[in-house]
Parts: sequence; C-alpha cells; structure tokens
Amino acid sequence: MPAASPPPRRTRSGNRRDEAARLAVLHAADDLLAETGFGRLTIESIARRAGVAKQTIYRWWPSKVEILLDTLIEDTGKRLSLPLEKATAETVREYVRAFARFLTDDPAGKVLLALIAEAQHDPATAESFHKRYLGPRRDLERDLLARAAEAGEISPKLPLDATLDALLGPIVYCALTGSSIPDELLGVQVDDLLGLRSA
Repeated sequence: MPAASPPPRRTRSGNRRDEAARLAVLHAADDLLAETGFGRLTIESIARRAGVAKQTIYRWWPSKVEILLDTLIEDTGKRLSLPLEKATAETVREYVRAFARFLTDDPAGKVLLALIAEAQHDPATAESFHKRYLGPRRDLERDLLARAAEAGEISPKLPLDATLDALLGPIVYCALTGSSIPDELLGVQVDDLLGLRSA
C-alpha cells in the first residue's frame, strides 16, 4: 500500500448517467470560474451550464467551494502529478516548473488561485481547502523531497516544509499578482534551495 494516496472522493450512488452529470458539473464550474470569477459563480449558473437540476448539485455538493475542490483535485491529479517512484533532482526541478505552468497556463490553476484567495476571508473555505487539498498535496510534495534527499539527489538547505514554502510560495505570489515568473526563480533559486549546482 502506498505511503501517500490522493484524497478520497465523496461516495456517490447512481449509474453512468450520474457520473456524466457529475463531470458536466465539474467542467461547468471550471469554465464559469475562468469566465466570470469566483464572486459571480453560482450554483444556478453551474446547473444551467451543466444541464442539470440545482437539486442534483445540492444532492452531491453543499456549496460551490466543494464543487471547485472536486474540480481541482481531479485536474491536479491528471495535469500536475507527482512522481511516485523515482525521486531525483531533475524530477523535483520538473515538478517546480510544472507547478508554475499549472498556475499560469492551465485553467485549473485559476481554481487553485481562487480558492487560495477565498480562504483568506472565509474560515469554512480555509478549513475544507486545507483538509481536502492543501494537506494531502503537501504530504505528497514533502514525500518527493524526502525521497530525493534520502537518495542523495538533493541537499536542502532548509527543513522540508520550509523548503516547499521557499520553492512554491514565490510562484503562487507571482501568479496571484499577475506578475511573470522570473527564469531565475525556476532555475538558480531552486537549485540553491536544493543544494545543487545549476543544471
């Protein structure tokens, strides 16, 4: 059994039509967030775009935040995967680069940024976001660094959690403020934090 596994999805009953409706809701929420922003995103607009009844949505999700979390968990699993076997200096470097691309180029990155922003002033969002996404994701990221360090591939200058903050925090800040992400952030600074010579 793997040491870390993705967060469990809610148990839902139903047939294939239910799964098609669930996916339609997730895709609708993703698209509408990119088009209208978090504040104007509503259950009603998601239901209209997905072609399902509001009651269907409320049967599966208590709020738009939980819909977006399911969307984020699925999209991250598909498009921002972490290497579960080989942990090398290059796989760590590539994860940091992929994280930057995810936040700046992928529509799912907008979901992550929107939830980060909403969590700053809504305690319920913050709690669910940490429990369902940030905590499990952080465990996987920490495990990647730990395995690379144990293999002698990297020599982090800071404790692992501080290393993650220093690696990913500036990327999130740039994305939140709409700034470009400097090449040095993804190259020299990453290698410096990991105790490597620039590739």
